[in-house]
Amino acid sequence: MRRVVVTGMGTVNPIGLNVDEYWEGLKAGKTGFGEITYFDTTDFKVKVAAEVKGFVAADRMDKKAARRMEPFAQYAVAAAKEAFEDAGLDMEKEDPYRVGCAIGSGVGSLQSIEREHKKLLEKGPSRINPLLVPLMITNMATGNHSAWHKRKKYQCGNSLRNRYSFHR
Repeated sequence: MRRVVVTGMGTVNPIGLNVDEYWEGLKAGKTGFGEITYFDTTDFKVKVAAEVKGFVAADRMDKKAARRMEPFAQYAVAAAKEAFEDAGLDMEKEDPYRVGCAIGSGVGSLQSIEREHKKLLEKGPSRINPLLVPLMITNMATGNHSAWHKRKKYQCGNSLRNRYSFHR
């Protein structure tokens, strides 16, 4: 078994938009669940969810890049950036093959699938966004983080765990 050292942490979740907010929320007993605000729940039995509220992507990354990402990828990039900064790594001094990032996402963008399906039904196949697959797939969280980092040798792997951490 190989040992791993976690050197930095970051998060964007319904309890907190960064590690400090998350920790304070946990200590205060905050659950992160509340009334659904992202869509009309009139015809649904379930009225509550754990939504990320108050996140402004432009505050945490380049506005142009943020517009090209679905929210789940924006959360991942923001959390990974926080973890990288928390780690205090200087990549000029690190072996890029010995540094990695684990990013967790249970599913990609269901919103993009729903949005494009609606276009398909209402306007036809020629109106579907040609970037649908890259927008919706889970590993775009890691792909967008790698693009943010702009390091070809930098390793960023996909994980189905709900945490964001840098390790070496």
